[in-house]
Amino acid sequence: MLLALTDAQENLWWAIVIGGFVVVLAVVALLTMLVLLVRTIEQRVTVIRDTLEAAAANTADTALIGETALGVEAVLNEGLEHHLFLGRVLDKVRS
Repeated sequence: MLLALTDAQENLWWAIVIGGFVVVLAVVALLTMLVLLVRTIEQRVTVIRDTLEAAAANTADTALIGETALGVEAVLNEGLEHHLFLGRVLDKVRS
């Protein structure tokens, strides 16, 4: 037994079917955008992680900075002593 639909009922039925398709298409589009954004975020997080690991590797020997500074200071003092000595010897620097 088939039921006959009125024109109003049939139009309402088609509107609901079309509305359902529109909703499904909107959900698919939004989920696709979400997947793309998550993929982009994941790639950028990977780049940041690699950069931070490189920075950690670059600063692993910071304990040597103080020792290097002392060595540079000693070289500068030695150079100053040579400069003063040569200046006195050559009478270019007056003390």
